[in-house]
Amino acid sequence: MNLLAFDTSTDTLFIAIQRGDQLWQHQAAGGANSSATLIPAIQQGLKALELQLSDLKAIVFGRGPGSFTGLRTSCSIAQGLALGAHLPLLPIDTLLAVAEDARAQHGMTELMAVLDARMSEVYHAGYRWNARNSLWEATSALGLCAPEALQVPEGLAVVGNGHAAYPDRLAPDARHLPALPTATALLRLAPALIASGHLMDASHALPLYIRDKVAQTTAEREAARKA
Repeated sequence: MNLLAFDTSTDTLFIAIQRGDQLWQHQAAGGANSSATLIPAIQQGLKALELQLSDLKAIVFGRGPGSFTGLRTSCSIAQGLALGAHLPLLPIDTLLAVAEDARAQHGMTELMAVLDARMSEVYHAGYRWNARNSLWEATSALGLCAPEALQVPEGLAVVGNGHAAYPDRLAPDARHLPALPTATALLRLAPALIASGHLMDASHALPLYIRDKVAQTTAEREAARKA
């Protein structure tokens, strides 16, 4: 299966292109840089694998939650490429990709995925791997909270970048493992999600935002600095 996958929801830009059993990968600084570097990098990868966009089965992208700017970049570029090449899209939750990265890196099959949401908060969701259908099942709803407010069931590992951002505040008694929403994780998730009917028309794809507020006030930033 030929697939393009990318994620711009964190400070790292991840791109991967699969052509059958061939894989091209790219990783670079994300954030505000993504809008300028994503398309040239995709073009480079397609050229390396001797592919045209029209040769792809679908375009897979991390839909959020994550950086507001990154999510808008990812969704708009995915839509533009898909509409131009008449391809479907496969939007995937970034926390689901974090869970899959933790499975690949650490062999985890039940976990709490956590990403830094900035403004002294974290995104979180619980997942359990179902080997029968090669799909992750949600064990707790996607949410947003302060690091110290996250309730982690005893014995469950916390995976993601939340601990790196809030080492003294996030689930101090839990086991913490690094993981990110990589493009290769998106590619591993894609076949089962495609088989279960998750492809959609490009015009229907939307970023997944958990909150409407995108920045703190000056007073809030000062209070957070002193905390």
